[in-house]
Amino acid sequence: MNDSDRKFLERINKYAEEVLKDIDPQKTPISFQLEKLKPVMEELSKETGMNVEDVFIKYMDLASEQGVEAENKLKEDLGPDVDIEIR
Repeated sequence: MNDSDRKFLERINKYAEEVLKDIDPQKTPISFQLEKLKPVMEELSKETGMNVEDVFIKYMDLASEQGVEAENKLKEDLGPDVDIEIR
């Protein structure tokens, strides 16, 4: 993930922390959560020239990539003898 991608992801995540702070993501429909993120995705769409759907797809891809990086870092920190599975 390059710096531009990190800034893109951080911007959405920061916005999400603010607008979704009072909800339980396990009990709240994804459609509601996405609707709350729509303003920042529309801003990014205008700034980048991408359509909103592509901004969403990029966000999901980057979030997945970040999750894999975090899992790999955790495995690296814990050492080769620890077998973990993160869900």
